[in-house]
Amino acid sequence: MKKVLVIEDEAAIREFEVINLRRAGYEVLETGDGKSALEILENNNFDFDLAILDIMLPDVSGVELCRELRNKNETIGIILLTAKSQEMDKISGLMYGADDYITKPFSPSELLARVDALYRRVALNKTRSENNFKEEIKFGEFSINFKNFSLKKHGKIINLTQVEFQMMEYFFSNQGTILTREQILHRIWGEKYSDEKIVDVNIRRLRMKIENNPSRPKYIITVWKTGYKWIN
Repeated sequence: MKKVLVIEDEAAIREFEVINLRRAGYEVLETGDGKSALEILENNNFDFDLAILDIMLPDVSGVELCRELRNKNETIGIILLTAKSQEMDKISGLMYGADDYITKPFSPSELLARVDALYRRVALNKTRSENNFKEEIKFGEFSINFKNFSLKKHGKIINLTQVEFQMMEYFFSNQGTILTREQILHRIWGEKYSDEKIVDVNIRRLRMKIENNPSRPKYIITVWKTGYKWIN
C-alpha cells in the first residue's frame, strides 16, 4: 500500500485530505498535532512513503517537525501545506528538507497531482534499491550512487533527499549544459508546476551540502537570468 501520514490541526481540512487520498488508493494515518505525529512515526518505524504536513500546528512548528522527520528518514516524501502569508515559513521548510508545498486553499485535483508526482519519485527510488540497482556515475571528486541514493565527495557520503538526488542526477547527465529554471522545474516537479522559486531554494540547499563555500559556488554555477549549470 501507498502509505501517507497527514498532519493537520484543522479537522475539516484533514478530513478533506484523508477522504480524497483514500479514494485515490492511499493508506492514510492522520493526526492533528506534532507530538502525536512523532509518536505515530516512531510506532511505525518511520515507514511511510509520504507525509503531508501543515506548517502551522498547535504544539510545535511545522518547520521544526519537518526537520525532525527529514533527520529520521532521508527517503520519505514531505509536502508542506501553507497559507499565502507564510512565504518565509515555506522557504524555511524547503531548506529543512521538504520536497514540495501546496498553498491553501487547494482542490482535490491539485492535492492528488502533487501527492502522486512525489509518490512516483519515492517508489522509483525504492524499486532501484530493492532490485540492487548498482549503477554509479563518477565525475571528478564526485560520484552518485543509484542504489543508496547518495552522493560521494572525495569518498565521503553526502545524504540527499528525493529532490536533491534527482537534481544531481539531472546535472550529472548534462555536464556543462545550461539548464533553465523552467527545465529543472518541469523535470523534477512536473509540467504543471509554475513556481520557479522552489528551484532556487533547493539549489541553495544543495549547495550547502556539496560546495566548500556555498556563497561562492564552484560546481553549481548560476547563469544570470537563465538558470544553472554543473561544472566539475
